[in-house]
Amino acid sequence: MSYVIQFVFAVIVFLVSTFSAWYEGSELRDTQWEWKYSAIFSKWKHGTVTNVSEISGFDHFIYAAKFKPLFPILMTISLLYILVILATWLLRNHTNKLSLFFMILGLTLFVASSLTFRSPTVGLVWFTWLFLLTGISSSMVALKLRMKFTSNNQEVY
Repeated sequence: MSYVIQFVFAVIVFLVSTFSAWYEGSELRDTQWEWKYSAIFSKWKHGTVTNVSEISGFDHFIYAAKFKPLFPILMTISLLYILVILATWLLRNHTNKLSLFFMILGLTLFVASSLTFRSPTVGLVWFTWLFLLTGISSSMVALKLRMKFTSNNQEVY
C-alpha cells in the first residue's frame, strides 16, 4: 500500500512539474536569439529554425532547464523516484536484478552529468550536480545490494 501512495504522489508531482516546465519553457518562442542554442530538437527536424511554428514542444524543456530550472529539476527527481519505486516493487525478490538496475541507472546518470558538464547556464550546472549525486547514490545502492546478494549466496553453500 505504501508503494501505491508514493507512486501516486510522485506521478502527480511529475505531471504538475512537467506542465509547469513546458509552460515556462514556452518563453523560448519569444527569445529568437536563443533558438540557435536551445531549439535542439527543432534543428534536428527542420535543419535551421526560422519561424516560431517550427519550434518543438521538447525544446521548451531544454530552455526551461537552462534558464528556469526549478520545475525541470522537480520533474527529473520525480521521474527518477517513479523508476526507483517501480523497480523496487517489481524486483523486490530479485536482489541481483535490482542491483543491476541501480548500476545501469547510475551509469546513465553519470553519462547525463558528463553531457551537461561545463554548461554556461546555471540551470544545466544544477543538472550536472543532480545527475552526478544521484548517479553516485544509485551506484552505492547497487554495490550495497550486490554485497547483500553475495553474502546471502555464500551462506547457502
